[in-house]
Amino acid sequence: MSTSPTIPLVFTEEVREALHEGRPVVALESNVITHGLKYPHNAETAHLVEAAVRKGGSVPATICVEDGAIRVGMTERDIERFASESGIPKVSSRDLPIVLAGGGRGATTVASSLVAAELAGIPFFSSAGLGGVHRGAETTMDVSSDLIQLTRSRVAVVCAGAKMILDLKLTMEYLETQCVPVVSHGSDDFPAFYCASSGVRSPHRVDDEDLIARAVALHWAAGHPGGFVVTTPPRAEDAVDAAEAEAAITDALAQAERDGVTGQGLTKYLMHAVDRATGGRTAQANMAVLISTAEVGGRMAAAYARFRADHS
Repeated sequence: MSTSPTIPLVFTEEVREALHEGRPVVALESNVITHGLKYPHNAETAHLVEAAVRKGGSVPATICVEDGAIRVGMTERDIERFASESGIPKVSSRDLPIVLAGGGRGATTVASSLVAAELAGIPFFSSAGLGGVHRGAETTMDVSSDLIQLTRSRVAVVCAGAKMILDLKLTMEYLETQCVPVVSHGSDDFPAFYCASSGVRSPHRVDDEDLIARAVALHWAAGHPGGFVVTTPPRAEDAVDAAEAEAAITDALAQAERDGVTGQGLTKYLMHAVDRATGGRTAQANMAVLISTAEVGGRMAAAYARFRADHS
């Protein structure tokens, strides 16, 4: 009789021990290493993000795919390799089974990291920003797989909202329709990545981390199959002015249309265009948000671990 295959998971010793002992762990994507900053700044930032998770009281578990297995936790050597080598593909949740079956490797996105985190038993994931509903999605149907995966994986996501280049009102509408709770920590509004506010009011503001932990537990206790979004804004000293960013995005969208840039290439095009228009400040803000959000993610995971310990 044939049996169903299992997903190979390879844990670092630190992550395995933390999970076994019930200590808090925060999952992190590796896409920011391979498709973000250039070497060696990408490796340096990855180490700073992991250090921020530790500062928040949790163990970091940066996730990647290699040799046909999901690696839960990357060593310093792993991070260095992924940061310095070219051609490592981005692996989203739809790509994951093909890459695993072929024994390949890849850097995980938000969506594939959510799949991996749930398989590994890690209830919290941190990212600078979610993907969302793209501008013009009413005709292009361009909706990030991050949002779809949020409805399927029982993982709480701590993030700085979603990128300003997206349609954030429609992104919030989608999350509401799919019954994904959105709670803002330290802000009344849904943040826009490196902008403190998207101009959209968050459905809930909760600044008590223990209360958020209880809410996450109750969401899953109620039988919901998907995730839970906790947003935290960038620090005031790191934030980019929303009006300035919006003006740059409007210009970049017009230029993209003239250049015929559409589909998957549009996001990268817009991010680079906005960074040029702001004199490189958005790239600097991106780094800062990765780090500050990771620290909050560490605190949230620690609060959730305390809640589980108290109610076990």
